[in-house]
Amino acid sequence: MTTTSVMNSRNAVSVIVHDKDADAIAAVLYAARNWSPQPAWTIPGGKAEPGEALDEAAARELKEETGLLVDPADLVLAHVIHVEQGWDRAGQFVLFVFATDIWTGELTNTEPDKHLAALWVAADRFPEPAFPTSVQALAAYHDGGPSFSRYGWSVATV
Repeated sequence: MTTTSVMNSRNAVSVIVHDKDADAIAAVLYAARNWSPQPAWTIPGGKAEPGEALDEAAARELKEETGLLVDPADLVLAHVIHVEQGWDRAGQFVLFVFATDIWTGELTNTEPDKHLAALWVAADRFPEPAFPTSVQALAAYHDGGPSFSRYGWSVATV
């Protein structure tokens, strides 16, 4: 008998959808919430479910937040961010940022209870205020990632 254990996931995913013809990125404007006191722009994403493959979670979250459809096989890892304190104040998590320029569908605010807008924005000028992790991920993407960064951690001294 084989048993499979499923780790309690503290992984998050997001997707940079880049319309290269228009040089635009899909973005969502989160409404103010307990972990974000003011509305803030971000790249679409969310939590990976326990036992869910990260690329599949990214494709699912993108569809849920924007209506855009991507094949997980068309997602490329662009950046990884180790975040010291999560949205739920329950500790650290790892954000896996994927990128693609292949999708179908129309960009739509499919979660108006959570987002104020879903828009194409200039790839080189992400709107403010923005989630710091989105800014970090987009900088890494433009620099040719994949790469690693941290958010919220104090600088280590060796």
